[in-house]
Parts: sequence; structure tokens; C-alpha cells
Amino acid sequence: MSRFQAVVWSSVGKKLLSGITGVLLFIYVCVHLLGNLTLFVSADAFNRYAHFLENFLHGSMVLVFEIGLVTVFLVHIITGVSVALLDKYRARPVGYIKRGNAGGPSQKTLSSRAMIITGSMLLIFLVIHVRSFKFGETQMIPLENGEEMMDLYSLVVLSFKNPWVTLGYVGAMVLLGSHLWHGFWSAFQSLGWTNQRWLPILQGLGVIFALALAVGFIVLPLYAYAFIDSSTLNVANRGGF
Repeated sequence: MSRFQAVVWSSVGKKLLSGITGVLLFIYVCVHLLGNLTLFVSADAFNRYAHFLENFLHGSMVLVFEIGLVTVFLVHIITGVSVALLDKYRARPVGYIKRGNAGGPSQKTLSSRAMIITGSMLLIFLVIHVRSFKFGETQMIPLENGEEMMDLYSLVVLSFKNPWVTLGYVGAMVLLGSHLWHGFWSAFQSLGWTNQRWLPILQGLGVIFALALAVGFIVLPLYAYAFIDSSTLNVANRGGF
């Protein structure tokens, strides 16, 4: 193993990578929610937003972005699990008799202790979500310039008309909120923001962002399920997340 690899794969290096990738994923989740909120504007706005992303720079940019996003996900998962399990086991092979908040930067909470569980369940949800919406069957809508765009709006709304899909999505977003509750400030802590001045601020922001993002994603399926008339949509696919 080279010196560079040794540094990167050290405990400090993995925590740093976990923090950087965590911040990047947080930014992605925020941007993704903002785009999804066009569902409240109109079907055309939602479809045109998705069409723009899929065809930006002739579709090459979305491919580069997806490869980068998958890489960030994998690095975050590998480093996070490694730090949580392997490094902590090596540091203390005999577990604590009593678990609790150690105070200071430790801040042991249910959210922090469940990070691997919530992260693993979110990964499963993500696979189902991508398979259902990115590769789901959709009808095409003609545009003014002779091109066509996918009617993703109908696919999404019809999927959420299934109460089990909506319930599953809401449950996944609760897990996302729990993961972000601890993950937000923990990511900055891994980057060195551990002093007592900034830590309470970051913890407070973590609570705010976790609730805002979870609620923001949750209202989307509930709105589609309760308030959008499915009879006006193109029926192409009714399943998935």
C-alpha cells in the first residue's frame, strides 16, 4: 500500500472522506427536492424540468453526473461503515456496558446509533426508486420544436395513487430525516468543526434541515395521492417508489 493510500485509508482519512461525501450528498438531496417541488407548479413544469436534466448537453452531462453521484455514494457507504464498525471495534473490542450520551462532541442519540441501519434501508429504497422512476414505462409528449419529452409527471402521480407506495415513500423519508439529523453536523465534525462554539449551531441546523427535507419530500406523495385527479393523466405505470 502506497503512502497516499495509507493516509486515505487511515481512520482520519476515512472520516474526512465520509464528511466530504456526506456534505455532497446533502447538497444533492436539497437540489433534488427543489426540482421535485415543481410537481406543485404544473405537470408541464415538472416534465420540462426532467426533460432539461435528461438532455442537458445532449445527455452527456447527466451521465457524468450519475457516475459521479454513484461514486460519491459508494465512497460514503464504504468509509461510513468502515469507521462505524471496523475502526471503533479496533479501538474498543469490548463494548460499553451502558450506552448513552457521553457529552461534548459525542452526542450519542438514537439517530446516531441507527446510522448504519437507516443508511442501509435508504440504499434499498434508492435502488427501487431509481428502477421505478428512471426506468419506468412512460408515454411521450410532443414538444413545439418537434422533439418529445417523457410524461414523468403521470408516472409519478399514478405511482403515488397506490397507498402502499405512498406509505413506503413516506417511511423512507422519515428514515432520511433520521439519517440527516445526526449526519449533517457529524459530517462537519469529521471535517474538523469540533469546537464548542460551532457544534451547537451545526446540531441545531441539522435538526432544522432534517425536518425540512423530510417534510418537503413527504408532502409530495401525500399531495399526489389526495389532490391530483388521476383521470387526467396518461396511464403508463402504476407501481414503484
